[in-house]
Amino acid sequence: MFEGIEFLNKEVFWLLLLLPLAIVWYIFKQNKQNAELKMSSIKGFKVTNSWLPKLKHILFALRLLALALLIMALARPRTVDVSSRTNTTKGIDIVMAIDVSASMLAKDLKPNRLEALKEVAAEFIKERPNDRIGLVEYAGESYTRTPITSDKGIVIRSLNDIKYNNIIEGGTAIGMGLATAVNRLKDSKAKSKVIILLTDGVNNSGFIDPKIASEMAVEFGIKTYTIGLGSNGMALSPIGILPNGSFQYGRVQVEIDEALLKDIAKVTGGEYFRATDNKKLEEIYGEINKLEKTDIEEFKYYNYEEKFRPLVLLAGMLLLLEILLRSTIFKSFI
Repeated sequence: MFEGIEFLNKEVFWLLLLLPLAIVWYIFKQNKQNAELKMSSIKGFKVTNSWLPKLKHILFALRLLALALLIMALARPRTVDVSSRTNTTKGIDIVMAIDVSASMLAKDLKPNRLEALKEVAAEFIKERPNDRIGLVEYAGESYTRTPITSDKGIVIRSLNDIKYNNIIEGGTAIGMGLATAVNRLKDSKAKSKVIILLTDGVNNSGFIDPKIASEMAVEFGIKTYTIGLGSNGMALSPIGILPNGSFQYGRVQVEIDEALLKDIAKVTGGEYFRATDNKKLEEIYGEINKLEKTDIEEFKYYNYEEKFRPLVLLAGMLLLLEILLRSTIFKSFI
């Protein structure tokens, strides 16, 4: 009966302690009113309706029940329907600049650096439902693969389609990749603009110096997180192309310009991370996910429905019934 009902004035329930006291008082009063008459025989008396006087206690029970209902009504029972609406007040625009040079096929991460990155980056995107995300590819040159969009399905499909191809000029143009990402974000009205730039090499191509690109990011208020991808020491990497078009692999020294990546992160207000294996890469994206939080405002709406009126009506009906019985059927016994 009371499932989903709350009582606004719970302290009123202390009045229910009056009910046992009323019962004790009623029993005591009945004992004092009942006089004893001792007779040797009642054969000369005609006894009628012997059961009716015993039912007069119903009157007290009705009044007691009415009192209990009134106390419950005073406790203000009500149901509450809670609805909520979330509002993203301050979104974040993110561009992921991904190195797609041949060295990203190195097998020190499983199955290779590029595929490991795509898997982790996809999870990162799924965990940013309230932000807009874009993708930039770069090797010896750079281009926008996906403009910033709130449609995560498009971004993830585009990410999954990224693969090494020899159409893009070879090399690693970190400055070009960063500059292209800045260009995608410079007109953004988001409260926070972020670039996640990943590379596994050193800047050896392109006509934009990474430091110039960093200054551009600072000018437009864009924070840059840089990630150096690759194990320490030697890694099994592409060193040539076989006649059938597949890569020939060999052990190659891993070279990452960590000084440059640290400088880019420091100048723009971001952080530098080094991912030496799949687990570390996953942890890095998890850390960036925690650092860049979108402010979400939640509005709750409460709809209260008072339930005391039926209790008052029922109590009134019981009192009327008591008065009616008292003035009719039980009139002779009171």
